[in-house]
This record gives sequence, structure tokens and C-alpha cells, in this order.
Amino acid sequence: MSRNEPRPLLPGATIGILGGGQLGRMIAMAARAMGYRILVLDPDPGAPARFVVDGHIEAGWDDSRGAANLARGCDVVTLEIEQIAPRSMEAAASFCPVRPGGAMLAVIQDRIEQKDWLRKHGFPVGEYRAVRSLEQVREAIGELGGACFCKSAQGGYDGRGQGKTSTGSEEEVLGAWEALGEGPGVVEKAVELEREISVMVARSPSGEVKVYPAAWNHHERQILSWSVIPAPIPPSMEEEARKIAYEIADTFQLEGLLAVEMFVTAGGKLLVNELAPRPHNSYHQSERACVTSQFEQCVRAVCDLPLGDVDVVQPAAIANLLGDVWLDEKGAHREPHFDRALAVPGVRVVLYEKLKPRKGRKMGHLSAVGATPDEAVERVLRAKAAL
Repeated sequence: MSRNEPRPLLPGATIGILGGGQLGRMIAMAARAMGYRILVLDPDPGAPARFVVDGHIEAGWDDSRGAANLARGCDVVTLEIEQIAPRSMEAAASFCPVRPGGAMLAVIQDRIEQKDWLRKHGFPVGEYRAVRSLEQVREAIGELGGACFCKSAQGGYDGRGQGKTSTGSEEEVLGAWEALGEGPGVVEKAVELEREISVMVARSPSGEVKVYPAAWNHHERQILSWSVIPAPIPPSMEEEARKIAYEIADTFQLEGLLAVEMFVTAGGKLLVNELAPRPHNSYHQSERACVTSQFEQCVRAVCDLPLGDVDVVQPAAIANLLGDVWLDEKGAHREPHFDRALAVPGVRVVLYEKLKPRKGRKMGHLSAVGATPDEAVERVLRAKAAL
């Protein structure tokens, strides 16, 4: 084996995670079960991953010294959030492999770069315009017919940094510019949707690839409400979606995980919406639906182990639990009735150990299995209503 050839990192090695939110927590739990040590970097002293890792460095996403300190003690570093600054990625990479890498992250963390990259490489995207001024926002909304989604170029998640227009009136234009933070962004032409799906793909440094079955996702207020695997879509569409995800990962030469969010238009066309180089909310149910969960797969991929089987064992769905569940109509704290939710057959609860519930904050999720995707969704939503 040559010095530059990838080699597997076996249990007993140390994995670093840039980001200690719920995704970092669940990666860490899967890694610990496999015998790895885990270090995490996160600015929050009460980050969810802190309670399940071997060490926690309190540092911001742009703290290159903190990232270097993390990597010094690790055999490989991965990430669970896109907001890591390039200099932090570079600092970590000077001490050990960072998977996925900084070049890929630089494309994905800027929506303008991401859309341009997808279009340049021939992947299907909807009509959009890059905008950097109020006048460009006004022109773009007019050119795209008035009904648009406006998204900030950087940051923004679960509906933050986003605005929507329906007529293109001056009031809506000004609102869209304000939603962008009066900075660069993309204006996307609204399309008539049949549904939204995502496809998770894993690729190891050695080049092995596994593509998960598509998940069907339902959003409310631009936040994922529930998701189910497998997505009830025609086999030909499933094959096309998995092919698109595979080719995106292959073009990037991905090392790790990549979630590809897609729109299914009313005319049955697939359009790539956004990319996420990490585990994804819409694949939490992979722990129960698939032979290998996305979190174990993440560990396998970044450690260059053989990738796990992604076949569906049974349909499974998740429903997100936002901080609203812990708050009554007046905003006062209340305890959810988890006992009632767990009385629904096939239901489990996963909480992220976040200390303060807030409206819109993801605090955990319910999962449910069923004989069919519809039954899994029905069960998880019945359990959520019982809370």
C-alpha cells in the first residue's frame, strides 16, 4: 500500500466532528457503538453531542486554532454542519484527513456557487437568478414571473434567510430583499410540486458507493415535518433520482455522506433543490428502515471501511419534535405525554438532550415502522398527536 493510498481506520481510532448538534450526537453514538473515540468542536457548552463524546472543544466555526486542536487528536475529521469556515477546514486538514473536504464544502455552503455548479455539470435545476442587490432582486422576480422563493447565499436553514413572493409587487420585493439579509442570494422560480424527496449517497475514499432508497419529505413552514422511507414513487423515478445523486457524489469525488434534496414537479420531472454534505434529517428513519443507518454509514465512509447494505428492511417514518411541543398556547412550559405516544404500535422516541425548548427548534423525533410507508406515516403522526 502506497503512502497516499487510503487505508481503513479501524475501531480504536479517534474521529473528530466539526459540529456538536443532534447530527454530531447521533454520529458519535454510532461511532462509540463501533468502538471509536470521538472528539467534537462546537461553540455551545451545552451542545447535544457533548454528553456522549470523549472530549469537547468549545470554539466557533471560524476558529481555525480550535479546528487545528481538534484535528491534532484525531485520525480523521468529519462535519455535521455546513457553516464551517474555509480556514477552519484548512487548519484541520493540515493534521489529518477531513471528509468531506474543503473544496466540496466551499461549493455547497454558498447557494449561488452550488446552483451554478449543478447547472455547469448538467444536473437538473429549476430556473433561478443570482442576486446581489435590491435592483437585481426586483429584476429577477419580474423575469421569473412573480411567484418565487428567495434564499440567502450563505447560512439560512429551516426557513431562515428565505422569503417568498407571489405577485412580484414592490412590497414583496422589499420583503424578499430583507429576508436575504440585504445581501447575495438566489431567486428561484416557484414550480408546481407533486412532492419533495431526498436521496442519501455514501462514498468512501477508496471509491465504494452506496445510494439509499429515496425518502419522501413533507415540510410545514419550510421545516421538515415528517419523512418516510421508501418514498412511494414509480420505480423509474426512483432509479433516476438515485442516478442523479450518484453522479453528483462521483463528480465531487465525495468522501463521506451527501444528501441530495429534489423536487418532483407536477409533470413528473426531477429538479435538484439543495445539497447537504452530512447526515440529513430526512434519513433519521434509516436506523429502522435500512440495514445500515446513515450514522453508521457515515462512520464507515469517513473511516474507509466497507460500506453497509442500504436495502429497506421495513418501511419507517419520522416526525420532527419542535420546541412547540413543550409549550402551551400561552408559551408556558409543559411536559409532552411520551407515554401516550409510545402506546402506538411500532413507535420510538429520540430526544437530543437540548436544554431549552424554543418554537421551531428541533428537540427530537418520533419514529415508527409499518407494513407500508402509509402505515408508518399514519402511526408516527398518530403518536405525535398523542403528545
